[in-house]
Amino acid sequence: MEDAMLRKLLAALALATVATTASADDKPVLTVYTYESFSGEYGPGKPLQTAFEAKCNCKLTYVTADDGGALFAKLKLEGASTKADVVVGLDDNLMGEAEKSGLFAPHGVAAEKLSLPEPWTNKTFIPYDWGYFAFVYDSDKLKTPPASLKDLVDDKNGPKLVIEDPRTSTPGLGLLAWMKAVYGDKASDAWKSLKPRIVTVTSGWSEAYGLFLKGEADMVLSYSTSPAYHIGAEKKTNYKAAMFPEGHQTQVEVAGVTASSKQQELGRQFLTFLISDEAQSVLPETNWMYPARTPAAGLPESFKAVAVPAKALMADPAKLAENRKAWIDEWLAAMAK
Repeated sequence: MEDAMLRKLLAALALATVATTASADDKPVLTVYTYESFSGEYGPGKPLQTAFEAKCNCKLTYVTADDGGALFAKLKLEGASTKADVVVGLDDNLMGEAEKSGLFAPHGVAAEKLSLPEPWTNKTFIPYDWGYFAFVYDSDKLKTPPASLKDLVDDKNGPKLVIEDPRTSTPGLGLLAWMKAVYGDKASDAWKSLKPRIVTVTSGWSEAYGLFLKGEADMVLSYSTSPAYHIGAEKKTNYKAAMFPEGHQTQVEVAGVTASSKQQELGRQFLTFLISDEAQSVLPETNWMYPARTPAAGLPESFKAVAVPAKALMADPAKLAENRKAWIDEWLAAMAK
């Protein structure tokens, strides 16, 4: 009798376990494509995942690429068969081409009271953070940084640089747009002048910044807010961003829902969450960019200590989409000589 009761009890427990597992497995899965530093150990990915899963009764999973440019290339390669429901990490420089691809659905999210340099009107992508591209240096090692972009380009004995590839990296593409904004038709000559002092061109931002921190170059293409990381996380004030009077190219990072997603409603919930006060409060000291919507508590102290460019240069997404290939070809030709 006792053996029979024990067998029934074990069977009941087994059924309960199966039911619990099935219940957990029945939760919808939201697959988010993003870049590595976003979902990495120190990025915003994990806290945002935890906070969103607590609200959505779903499971969020990340699939990563090295940088925003590589992310878009992956998405184009996969096309309508992509597993991505949401893409986080494209930017305004890629936005025009991304819209033309037909891979994204309208976001359908009320994007109000944003803190961007210009009003946001795009109907496909939602901005979640933004920043200024800048060349970062260690002031303990480089005592006299270039006073302008033209100084950086023209000084044959100037600092050694590490930059990112515009074919795979959104900062690399941003620098391409920056050089075009300042030099116009003479950008090719500027690249040729700069080339001898470019130590290497990396596929993404993480590799470039890592090489800079190892002392492989005097300056690295990064963001004006990068020194905030060293201030906030390391209590170091020797890392600075050089300020240029010609202005600094801006980058607005965006997220969108894929047209082929079977979880579009859930994806739009995530986009709405991404610009909520809760999520925007996480981003500054994890992604080290300005939040798209300033949190109610304001910016952290580390951000108040960094230099702010006096002039913002914003690319026209349509113009960049139209000229991206030609500009990259021009850059490749200049770097090859």
